[in-house]
Amino acid sequence: MNSFEEVFNLVIDYCREVGEIGDVAIKLWIKTLTPVGLEGNTAVFQVDSDFQRGVVRQNYGELLERALKATLGFDVKLEIRIPEETNQNKPVDIDELVEKQHQLEKSYEYAKYDYTFDTFIVGSSNEFAYAACKAVADGGGGMVYNPLFIYGPSGLGKTHLITATAKEMKKKNENLNIIYVTGETFSSEIINAIQTNSTTQFHDKYRSADILLVDDIQFIAGKNSTQEEFFHTFNALYQDGKQIVLTSDRPPKAIKTLEDRIRSRFESGLIADINTPDFETRMAIINRKAELLDLKIPDDVAQFIANKLKSNIRQLEGAVKKLKALNHYAGSQPSISMAQSVIRDILNDDQPLPITVEKIIAEVANVYGVTPEDIRSTKRASAVSNARKIAIYVVREITQMPLASIGVEFGGRDHSTIVYAVNNVSASIKKDPHLKELVDDLIKNIKDRSNA
Repeated sequence: MNSFEEVFNLVIDYCREVGEIGDVAIKLWIKTLTPVGLEGNTAVFQVDSDFQRGVVRQNYGELLERALKATLGFDVKLEIRIPEETNQNKPVDIDELVEKQHQLEKSYEYAKYDYTFDTFIVGSSNEFAYAACKAVADGGGGMVYNPLFIYGPSGLGKTHLITATAKEMKKKNENLNIIYVTGETFSSEIINAIQTNSTTQFHDKYRSADILLVDDIQFIAGKNSTQEEFFHTFNALYQDGKQIVLTSDRPPKAIKTLEDRIRSRFESGLIADINTPDFETRMAIINRKAELLDLKIPDDVAQFIANKLKSNIRQLEGAVKKLKALNHYAGSQPSISMAQSVIRDILNDDQPLPITVEKIIAEVANVYGVTPEDIRSTKRASAVSNARKIAIYVVREITQMPLASIGVEFGGRDHSTIVYAVNNVSASIKKDPHLKELVDDLIKNIKDRSNA
């Protein structure tokens, strides 16, 4: 999709939200416009007939021009062409357009943050975690900082910091064996190793690490075989004086279904948190990204973005990249109006993906050491039966689907079976604190993965 088509999508949103145009009219008249391109200050569209053009101009022309101005940040004249007129126009210089796009993509290459300490923006919200990682990388942390446990919400730079730590240590000693893995991948690998009788190779891989980095360690919680394996891997590395760095979305004490023996080891080192960046840090991030993109953002525009996007660094960087694209194609300086449209686009894109029944069943199956097919089957083995009831309960809690529909998803089970499963788990978690923690963690992990 090219940039002008993206602009048109924002224009459609403006017509629907600000112009209060109904879905029928949007579909019948607005969406039938084919975006051609931006020629100076003229936005060119094409429709199939002169009659259609007349209706759009008469009823929606002014609204479309207001929407274009709000999106692009400057006055735009609307021009609607029909096929015979378009064919008479000067042919588009394809080579010129390709070159322009190539220049834009090339500018993005230099805007990618390399995950190093030099590119990490330090502020009051992350300076302790930054200092801890620097100490570990420089060798000053010793066993006091082992393990180093960093926690905080998604999108605030945890992965950046642990990767920078590893790179700095690798720079000092290129022979180091550095292993980076997510908690979810670690869990999948041990399950696969057990199923394929390849646990020896799994042990050799992880226990030979000089530095082990585990991102999102919270995803091993509640998974017995995974926690058992990680416990022994942790001990082997720790006893050999190898560095372990972990990240999580919450501190060890808040990971409810983490085994106590693992939690105590996480808490034996240094725990550092990362919070949402303050205004000054957000401004520094925006200006740094703009500098890398060779984009001049007026102070009022940078401040507007910093005041609107407060909780996620990736959103700030995305806003600057979108402003660069609009600047590149429209040739105008970033404005408040352009920033408004960019922020609206980012926030719409940031909506969590819908959580499907398949995802829930897969997560429950992973925790209980069974397969999704087992859960949907008629098997009555204790492990399968328990996993099935938990999956039904979690599906109900997250999706609020009708019970009859849940029955269909679980192999065509009848309404009474689904009611029994929901009621059974509901009663059990009131009596069993451990089960409640397991279910709560399951639900949180599934939702967090959807938001990631």
